Amino acid sequence: MKSDPHQKVQASHLKRNAYLYIRQSTLRQVFENTESTKRQYALRQRAVALGWSEDRIIVIDSDLGQSGASSADREGFQRLVAEVGVGHAGIVLGLEVSRLARNSTDWHRLLEICAITDTLILDEDGVYDPAHFNDRLLLGLKGTMSEAELHVLRARLQGGILSKARRGELQMRLPVGFVYNAAGAVVLDPDQQVQHCLRWLFDTFRGTGSAMATARAAHHLELAFPRRCCKGPHKGELLWGSLGHSQVVRILHNPRYAGAFVYGRTHTRKTVDGRTRVIRAPRDQWDTLIPGAHAGYLSWEEYEQNQKRLHESAQVIGADRRRGAPREGPALLQGVVVCGRCGNRMTVRYHSRRGCLCPEYVCQREGIEQAEPVCQRIHGAGIDEAIGELLVEALNPLAIEVSLAVQRELQSRIEEADCLRHKQVERAQYEADLAQRRYMRVDPENRLVADSLEADWNHKLRALTEANEEYQRRREQDARILTDEQRAVIVSLASNFPRLWRDPATPDRERKRMIRLLLEDVTLSRGQQVTAQIRFKGGAHRTLKLPLPLKSWQQWVTPAAVIEEVDELLNRHTVLQIANMLNERGVPSGKGGPFNAKMVARLQRNYCLKPRYDRLREAGLLTLQEMADALHVTPTSVKIWNRRGLIRGHAYSDKNECLYEPPGNDPPRKAQGSKLSCRRRVPEVVSDRREEV
Repeated sequence: MKSDPHQKVQASHLKRNAYLYIRQSTLRQVFENTESTKRQYALRQRAVALGWSEDRIIVIDSDLGQSGASSADREGFQRLVAEVGVGHAGIVLGLEVSRLARNSTDWHRLLEICAITDTLILDEDGVYDPAHFNDRLLLGLKGTMSEAELHVLRARLQGGILSKARRGELQMRLPVGFVYNAAGAVVLDPDQQVQHCLRWLFDTFRGTGSAMATARAAHHLELAFPRRCCKGPHKGELLWGSLGHSQVVRILHNPRYAGAFVYGRTHTRKTVDGRTRVIRAPRDQWDTLIPGAHAGYLSWEEYEQNQKRLHESAQVIGADRRRGAPREGPALLQGVVVCGRCGNRMTVRYHSRRGCLCPEYVCQREGIEQAEPVCQRIHGAGIDEAIGELLVEALNPLAIEVSLAVQRELQSRIEEADCLRHKQVERAQYEADLAQRRYMRVDPENRLVADSLEADWNHKLRALTEANEEYQRRREQDARILTDEQRAVIVSLASNFPRLWRDPATPDRERKRMIRLLLEDVTLSRGQQVTAQIRFKGGAHRTLKLPLPLKSWQQWVTPAAVIEEVDELLNRHTVLQIANMLNERGVPSGKGGPFNAKMVARLQRNYCLKPRYDRLREAGLLTLQEMADALHVTPTSVKIWNRRGLIRGHAYSDKNECLYEPPGNDPPRKAQGSKLSCRRRVPEVVSDRREEV
């Protein structure tokens, strides 16, 4: 290794440019730590002293205010590496290694390129040739120490932040609705409009159970919702705008609104391209969670309930599409139906029938993923009705009384256990008091005995504290047992449940909520009939056998009783007369509308009913020509005689086409027929009259 810097600088180096790289980590350092910037610019004189002219010294200072942890966003460093790689650089100048890079990957890449292109590196300590082993080793150690220094600095900062966060004293950016007072404590925003909007949001979600429904209600009311600007020229200002679904979800998931201090909900991770990615951590990985740290807009228990409801709603987009928020559709089993063939969750499809939405439960997950036919589809109207009747039958006062009797038995056992736990607390209190009296009576000069008794007293105090905490925790759990008033309310609810369920004014969404409170899931299987296996919340099971739902055309089929009535009426009436008679009696068609002649004729044809013409012919009635031949008159005369009542005809169509009863032994006379015919001036009838005269 050459110790003199001038011996390392060769003529080949002086023929190329000298690149001075200047960087400060943050903009604040650029404006406040000006001495470091001056020292970096002063390295130009070092390059001049080594033999470079002023015009061959190129300063790269475009990375001022950029962190050296990565080269992803440092255009100046990337330009430097490019110039070194093409052989334009004879020497690279930097105040210290940390100015060039604090990342070992970027630093060693630069060293490798400098070694290949025979480029020197200069810092405040001297000149190095990366092609020489000793210089390369020293530069590598400096880069490692620079990266370690960055981690040490971060660890110190993070340690201080975590220490304050664990005490709940760390001041963070507060969500809208909270501010810091003069003493640094978190209080509700004094703006009453902000408080009113947030309380309205939580009340609306409590009533709807859906974040989307809450956002939709705000849009319907044209409600202006507050938000606080986080960056830019309006940072910290309160802005008003429309309430979106994402904002509702963020507010509902934020535990600060329940008065809890939380830190560490998100973590940042570096990606391959140097960018940062924010990852939400589960609750058990949060660094700090202190419920009740400050005032809130809802209790912690209600916050937990909201998280549970949001989790159930989010499961609709999960792998098995388990739940989903109750919607407005009439499918009562939405989100709780399981396919009896493959075990996957079934989705809901709606069809319009007779102006109403009819649900259909479809198992199509494998069909979509594997391009296979749908596993099974089942019409849901009949199933929903059967499930509703089952719930009305199951939720009766007798069953509720039995459940409450079991609850009272559990209450008595809990009271006995509470008494035993309280005695344990009393024993721990007695032992702590005894240890205190022993310690107070000891001679202070006898330090060996005093220290032992003090340690025993501390141990007893810790045991007393643990016993008290366990006792209070178990009491809070036992307090969930129903009181007498709550039992009376539940019994009255069981009595009013059928009326509430069957009330047309009860929304489908509320019925779905009732079902989810009572049922765990419903498994459907379609074969010769539909099998519904119902699993209740308490673990009870019921199985229903239901007939296959009718197809749409089957629902439009005319009842058999109507067909029989039409068959009977065809003996005496035409199709139009039959349609009018059915409508007068209020008999609906298969689609629920009135009858017409075409519908009756189609029923006659489709059900192979004997036409009225054939029925009259079988009864011996004659056609028009046959009747004219039998009476020895023209067909027109037969029609005229029929209208005058001289002969009897029976209509077999709505065009007044008739079949006639045989004349028998006493047919009408021709004279009568001739007079009638003369009035219409029929030539044939006049000739008959002359012959008769």
